[in-house]
Amino acid sequence: MTCAALFSCRALAADGVSSYLPKASPADLFPGADRFGEPQGDPPIVPVYRGDQLQGFVYLNSDFANATGYSGKPIRVLVGIDPKGVLTGLKLVEHKEPIVLVGIPEKRILDAVNKLVGVDMGGVARGAAPAPQVDIVSGATVTVLVIGDSIVRSATKLIKSGRLGAQGKAVTSATPQASKAIDPDKSEVRDWQSLVGDGSIRRLFLSVADVNKAFEKTGNGAAAAHPEEGDPDDTFIDLYVADVAVPTIGRSLLGDEGYDRLAGRLKPGQQALVVAGSGRYSFKGAAYVRGGIFDRIELIQETNSVRFRDRNHTRLGSLAAEGAPDFPEIALFTVPPELALDPTEPWVLQLLVQRVVGARDKALVTFDVGYALPDIYLKRQPTPAQAAPAKSSAPSSATETREVGTPPAASDEEPLWMRIWRANTVKVGLTVVALGALTLIFFFQNFLVRRPAVYVWVRRGYLLFILVWLGWYANAQLSVVNVLTFANSLLTGFSWEYFLSAPLIFILWASIAAGLLFWGRGPFCGWLCPFGALQELLNNVAQALKVPQFRVPWGLHERLWPIKYIIFLGLFGMSLYSTAFAEQLAEVEPFKTSIILKFAREWPFVVYALTLLAAGLFVERFFCRYMCPLGAALAIPGRIRMFEWLRRWPECGSPCQRCANECPVQAIHPEGHINVNECIYCMHCQELYFDDHRCPHMIQVRLKREKRQAMSSPSMRPGGKGPATVITAGGKPVGVPPVDAITPPAT
Repeated sequence: MTCAALFSCRALAADGVSSYLPKASPADLFPGADRFGEPQGDPPIVPVYRGDQLQGFVYLNSDFANATGYSGKPIRVLVGIDPKGVLTGLKLVEHKEPIVLVGIPEKRILDAVNKLVGVDMGGVARGAAPAPQVDIVSGATVTVLVIGDSIVRSATKLIKSGRLGAQGKAVTSATPQASKAIDPDKSEVRDWQSLVGDGSIRRLFLSVADVNKAFEKTGNGAAAAHPEEGDPDDTFIDLYVADVAVPTIGRSLLGDEGYDRLAGRLKPGQQALVVAGSGRYSFKGAAYVRGGIFDRIELIQETNSVRFRDRNHTRLGSLAAEGAPDFPEIALFTVPPELALDPTEPWVLQLLVQRVVGARDKALVTFDVGYALPDIYLKRQPTPAQAAPAKSSAPSSATETREVGTPPAASDEEPLWMRIWRANTVKVGLTVVALGALTLIFFFQNFLVRRPAVYVWVRRGYLLFILVWLGWYANAQLSVVNVLTFANSLLTGFSWEYFLSAPLIFILWASIAAGLLFWGRGPFCGWLCPFGALQELLNNVAQALKVPQFRVPWGLHERLWPIKYIIFLGLFGMSLYSTAFAEQLAEVEPFKTSIILKFAREWPFVVYALTLLAAGLFVERFFCRYMCPLGAALAIPGRIRMFEWLRRWPECGSPCQRCANECPVQAIHPEGHINVNECIYCMHCQELYFDDHRCPHMIQVRLKREKRQAMSSPSMRPGGKGPATVITAGGKPVGVPPVDAITPPAT
């Protein structure tokens, strides 16, 4: 059977692995192999043949084990394994890892992971050999470890399932075993020594000598040549870990109030760990500061593993248990939903110790803290096969009463998007406050623009906040890709949960949708777009440095407007054919390079983004005016706005051209009307509208007012104490010029 026939006939049978097989050839995974067979089983594995001879099987790592990377998206690898359990080949087929996109060659990642090829995973599955480790790549530690761990754990799981041969079959008992659960009646408070003594708290102590010996045993000469300095008996790390979702342990370490708060946050079945450490080595690691991920510890159970992120972390100052030591580092971690940790079964907290061996290279060694919950916290329940099938209308208490440590039914799980929102409460709150402030600016714009100096700094401060916090920190830069994804979901099956999984993006889109009814595209393009803010602030600096500004002739400017609409329509049409390809074409937006990745990307993307920003130094908001497909997408529905907030005088456009000449994006026609499709709502025209020293209409009004005031003063009245006439020059009176003599500023 050819590959084409295979995928046309079997796509539904193995939607996961079959959708990625076209990205690899059989020879990539098995030397000399020439064809794939039909997918088998669930999760699917695909046999690979050389002629009619079976070479082995290929599977997708993410089908069998957790493979969530630094980006929060799965790293997908096709894995080749022969019938004896030996890894024969690996093919990286999909990832969204920003670490790999920022300049670390993908080949370095693959070279590190390919060292697993040739490893006999059968011995690992039987416990006869330790799990192999991959060499880490400096700057991409988490990415490499996730790939390596997922390959090892998925292969182990596949072998234990018995699908590769008899040697991998697990021995099963003919008699069902009683299930275990946390005993909710055990909720006493205990001291530190008793918790450590019975294994409720597990400890890992490493001296400097222990770590140096561990690196020597790895056979890495460079690592051994850079030993840890200091007294060999000095404490390298003294690490403690405990499951505080268990009532007794939680109340003892957190106190009654702390445990009750934790129990209120946790969902049924969700676990939480306390990790405390002292010594010269920090278990948190530097990556936590950089990107919100703890790359030095990993939670492992069976074939699944997970690393904690900042949203799972709460810092504790001390432990409540009597006799507990003072630790410089105490962390409370809630176990994320990717790992459904069973507290009744053993698990491991793995500590990764890194050692710099060169300018860009590191060596690593791992230490395990094994954890098994003492039996005193457990109660055994008969399985359904053991229990008599009693017929009763009364519900079972075992299904209705669940404590913090009891695994829940799947139907009781809180939706993922709700957990994401709860984990981003601070960011959501700041975003809502920022949007509220912008709403006040818009509703009280007349009050603000009458004070130009105040308004200028309010605008610049707001744009700086949007750029630094919303853009570079929170990465909440909207994109035309969001529009294409939304349109595609309407055609293929709309789901609110998908869009709710990104709280800040959802809030921004909801506010923009409301803003379109009031102000058109202006609120986003002029105020909420981080890249737009970057362009405007750079142009402000350029003007302060006297960089010459180029004003595009109106005829050319009017013909350049449609370019962004053409780009948007092209992307939209392509998305109907292939959303993935349309997302690649959407790189016409420099948002990902300049805002999301902060220019840490391949040089062509950086050069492109910097070129657009350089153009904006001479032509304000060059990209917004002529190339932004997102601005075009918002301008189309922006025509339905229900209110007109920008004021105009009858003289605007005829004869006065002051606002049109000073509009930063040339959104005002020579005839005087404002093109709302192009207006970014900077309100500069409204500053002029009220300015009685720059707007000709307001100058006329001011001079008339001053003339009336002068005529009504005592010195201008007949018989007044002051002089009846004004000072003369050459025999002619000098007074207030007539209004007709006022010449508007040159346009």
